Amino acid sequence: MTNKEILDKGQANIMSTYARFPIALVKGKDSYVWDADGKQYLDFVAGIATCVLGHSPDALIQALKEQAANLWHVSNLYWIEPQVRLAEKLTCLSGLDKVFFCNSGAEANEAAIKLTRKYFYRQNEPEKNEIIVFKNSFHGRTMGALTATGQYKYHEGFAPLLEGIVYAEYNDIMSVQNLVNDRTAAVMIEPVQGEGGIRPADFNFLQSLRKLCDQEGILLVFDEVQTGVGRTGKFFAFENYGIKPDIVTLAKGLGGGFPIGAVIASNKAAFGFAPGDHASTFGGNPLACAVADKVVEIVGEPAFLEEVENKGRLLMEEIEKLADPRIREIRGRGLLIGVEFDREVKGLIEICLEKGLLLVGAGGKVVRFVPPLTVNEIEIRQAAGIFKEALKKWQE
Repeated sequence: MTNKEILDKGQANIMSTYARFPIALVKGKDSYVWDADGKQYLDFVAGIATCVLGHSPDALIQALKEQAANLWHVSNLYWIEPQVRLAEKLTCLSGLDKVFFCNSGAEANEAAIKLTRKYFYRQNEPEKNEIIVFKNSFHGRTMGALTATGQYKYHEGFAPLLEGIVYAEYNDIMSVQNLVNDRTAAVMIEPVQGEGGIRPADFNFLQSLRKLCDQEGILLVFDEVQTGVGRTGKFFAFENYGIKPDIVTLAKGLGGGFPIGAVIASNKAAFGFAPGDHASTFGGNPLACAVADKVVEIVGEPAFLEEVENKGRLLMEEIEKLADPRIREIRGRGLLIGVEFDREVKGLIEICLEKGLLLVGAGGKVVRFVPPLTVNEIEIRQAAGIFKEALKKWQE
């Protein structure tokens, strides 16, 4: 089918929950994708920070084929070897102790909220059920994760939301302290706010947050759905801050494009879950875990992560060279970079699409650059060149 045929059939048969671009992507390899009419695009969206090893990587294809030939699904009534291998890698890399597998970032954050509350219930402190989150955060679309998302535009029309969620100011430790009370169970935070505009947490703020949680006997939960699995140049973004959370959530890059999510917790926090407290039929299935195991094996190598840091610096430098007067700020870590403008960027992103570069927003005025972690220097410079040309046309 052509782009138009796919778009027409899609609009006729699929719910309108996405403001989709008017192209249908049918093929991808490494940092490039092609639409149904054969046009090639340099992809700096990567499935929204998901395809960390690029499109259709040979290593993941092989891992998937081998597992598919042996076992697809048996449920978590039984031990699953790829799941155990993956969990061992994640505990070793995180310095935490136990893993729960699910299928997405929203599910992982939902599980983290449940784990937090059940932990204090099992400590005979059921009144401690309030979770502090942050304004401009994004944690997912399920009702619990939606409530934890500190942006009203996502809440509208879905009331009543989950009780016991309160909102602090990001990078403001006093704002957090003022919300802590006898009911507080946890603080849940993105080390870099993604959908909220690519806003990194300050080093001293997260250091102080860890100390505050320790002093008050509450849990610190890191949402690393977008920042985890090498995106910032460390396997976990929390490594940039010299601290360790009690619970961390992963998804997106963990499967390199194959759906999987995870909650990793300390033994202390993991005490909250007992058999029957939480479950996921497809969570940690053999196919997903075999693919994710290979992703973690590759991305977890120090040399790979060092390259991500180097490429992130190059991308930042190339964007800074543009020196466009409409740019307010360029910020981010590793290959997670946001460019904030003094106006809405929808038109700019559409021009980039026309010129063969895929980009995505992070709020109305921020353009997000999240290419595959395997992107090379030539592709980074190519993307910066297309972006420069798009900026010129945007002025017209």
